[in-house]
Amino acid sequence: MQSHEHSFDQDGERSLMFHPYNILMVLSVVSLSILFLSLTAAFTYNRIKTNLPPIQLPWIFLVNTLILIGTSFTILWAKRSYLADNTRNYQNALTVTIVLSLVFLAAQIVGWRQLFQQDIFINTSNYAGYLYVISGLHFFHVLAGLPFLGLFLFTAYKRMKDPVSVMVYFSDPEKRLKLRLLTIYWHFLDALWIYLVLFFWINYLIK
Repeated sequence: MQSHEHSFDQDGERSLMFHPYNILMVLSVVSLSILFLSLTAAFTYNRIKTNLPPIQLPWIFLVNTLILIGTSFTILWAKRSYLADNTRNYQNALTVTIVLSLVFLAAQIVGWRQLFQQDIFINTSNYAGYLYVISGLHFFHVLAGLPFLGLFLFTAYKRMKDPVSVMVYFSDPEKRLKLRLLTIYWHFLDALWIYLVLFFWINYLIK
């Protein structure tokens, strides 16, 4: 079967450009960017005004960065497998993405526990408060994306049982759109996490 990446109708592609899902994704990415930029800007202002002592990030935060980068590759693997009509790889890629995301969430809890063991709590200082709030918001948005990944995986196993159902599944333009938007969302979360880790790491180095 020819790849949908080449066979997809261009008029259909343009007709989905202003689809409500596309608009919602743009609004979500813009609003989240503003939210996290505002929080990091407020943190910078508070640190300058009050001369807050820096906090070294637990090593697990750096490990989590690698895990999230891994999910970017696996979600891209899922998208490419979908476009190539490769059922098995598509299902495997979604499964690996979910597993890595769960590992990230578990490791993030470990990171907070490491802070607790250093007697660093959300009310210890403004620095700690910002660190917990910002990392917690990111944690929540990764958690919020998991049901959508799970729904894609469930649908893939439920609907892709024979050649006809596979053809119908892969030829659905709305599913293609949703997968593309989910991929964009996941890449955005990964880029956001890298920005946040670099931000707090640089703040620690600038004592």
